[in-house]
Amino acid sequence: MKTPDTERPRPGAAILRTALRRNVGAMIAGTVLMGLYQAAETAFPIALGLIVEHTMQDRSLGSLAISIGSLAVIITTVSLSWRFGMRVLQKANTTEAHRWRVRVAACGLQPVARDVDLKSGEILTIATEDADQTADIIEVVPLLISSLVAVAVAAVALSLADLRLGLLVIVGTVAILSVLAVMSKRIGASTQEQQARVARAGAKVADLIIGLRPLHGFGGNHAAFGSYRRVSTDAKRQAITVAKVNGVYAGTALALNAVLAAAVSLTAGWLAFEGRITIGELVMAVGLAQFIMEPLKMFSEMPKYVMIARASAERMALVLTAPPVTTPGPEHPEPGGELEVDGVRHGTLRGATFTVTAGEFVAIAAYQPRAAADLAAVLAVNVAPHAYEGVVRVGAREIADLSIESVREHLLVNPYDGEIFAGTLRTNIDPSGTGRTIEAAVEASMLTDVVALHRDGLDYAIRDRGANLSGGQRQRLSLARALAADAEVLVLHDPTTAVDAVTEQLIARNVAKLRRGRTTLVLTSSPALLDAADRVLVLDEGVITAEDTHRNLLDGDEAYCRAVAR
Repeated sequence: MKTPDTERPRPGAAILRTALRRNVGAMIAGTVLMGLYQAAETAFPIALGLIVEHTMQDRSLGSLAISIGSLAVIITTVSLSWRFGMRVLQKANTTEAHRWRVRVAACGLQPVARDVDLKSGEILTIATEDADQTADIIEVVPLLISSLVAVAVAAVALSLADLRLGLLVIVGTVAILSVLAVMSKRIGASTQEQQARVARAGAKVADLIIGLRPLHGFGGNHAAFGSYRRVSTDAKRQAITVAKVNGVYAGTALALNAVLAAAVSLTAGWLAFEGRITIGELVMAVGLAQFIMEPLKMFSEMPKYVMIARASAERMALVLTAPPVTTPGPEHPEPGGELEVDGVRHGTLRGATFTVTAGEFVAIAAYQPRAAADLAAVLAVNVAPHAYEGVVRVGAREIADLSIESVREHLLVNPYDGEIFAGTLRTNIDPSGTGRTIEAAVEASMLTDVVALHRDGLDYAIRDRGANLSGGQRQRLSLARALAADAEVLVLHDPTTAVDAVTEQLIARNVAKLRRGRTTLVLTSSPALLDAADRVLVLDEGVITAEDTHRNLLDGDEAYCRAVAR
């Protein structure tokens, strides 16, 4: 029997409950302090009424001193309780937002991708804005309770003066909250849609930044900017819609609060005129009527923030509760470094089959670049093993049966567009900080000129995405990182497309020398790398069609000669 939608657990609600549960202590402390603040604020007009009622009648210096002292205590309590209450709540809020940012980032960085239809820019928005707005629930609940305390104290004080005044506050508060609760639901839905559109715009920006140079190269930048403009315009329109809804909500709340305050003041004036309450009670009632506008405003805004926090939590749940693309197995590869691809059919691959024995340096010349990309994706486990036909074996074990950690330790696939991170040359080459093979990797990748060019050497600062490096320098830096990892099986995808022919020749020789005795597979059309390989496999129309040394293939295969000759 299928559980109805109304009975399914809401992942966003579960996230909010988790946030509330692990901040109970801070929320209790914050609630007590903020409740004390609101009670002291409420006590101020009450104290003024009592002063008018009693002190002015006695007209004694002692009564005046007591009154001044009482007001000083109230003001001090207001100041200190607010300061320390907000400090406790904001610390808990900031800490909780950090926890959720780390959780979302951890999901994005897991070795097995999650089955979620979100781009990196959208996940970034979720890890920042949505995490912050979800954590706001830590402040919302104590402020909601403290505002209720203020309204309750005001209602009790007014009831002691005249029951009708207290009932008016209670009934008016319930009516205001009922109206605003209905309006807050629309705010939550509109905000969730706005966050989704902003995230899509952020993802589009990230894509444009990554592909800006090639877009300029073939003149596609105007079309790309037009695409971003459309996405951004959608986000702007939704933001305007949300702003209008928020404006109507805030205006309605302010108007209703003002009506209630005016009703309390006029009623108190009428009761004083009729002699039902004293002048001191009138002063208290008018003061409370003006004061309760602020806690009522805060109280009436809380449903809106609750809906925003819930909408953000639902978006975080898209990442946190998404299942992994594949479920890794428990096994580990056998030592040796053999790589076997058996009848793999995926994308443009039509049953590719080949074996790279342990310690061998093999190059694959793919006549169709897409086929090389599809093969690299399969070997990198960016495609789940169940999503393609055929088998990939690493160390005589099927990759579907291996734990993803063991695959990453045993097999490294370096993409042609490897990311460069903000930091230094050293941290990009050796992120783990082991420092064992940095020098050899720098020499093999011909990155020595970049290191020598700068006074800081390997500690030369690199900007985000390698913005202060040329295309060839970024590619050589990525290659140095792959070589420094010293993986048992290394797959390189077009590692020299952005370097000149002389540098490419030197890199090919250096890589072959450095990787001697280690299993290496290079997907390339570079004659230098093909010539340095022990043997070359030709990948055409998704299958391996030829196998020999580079020079033999040049002599006997015209199609190969046309494809790789420069």
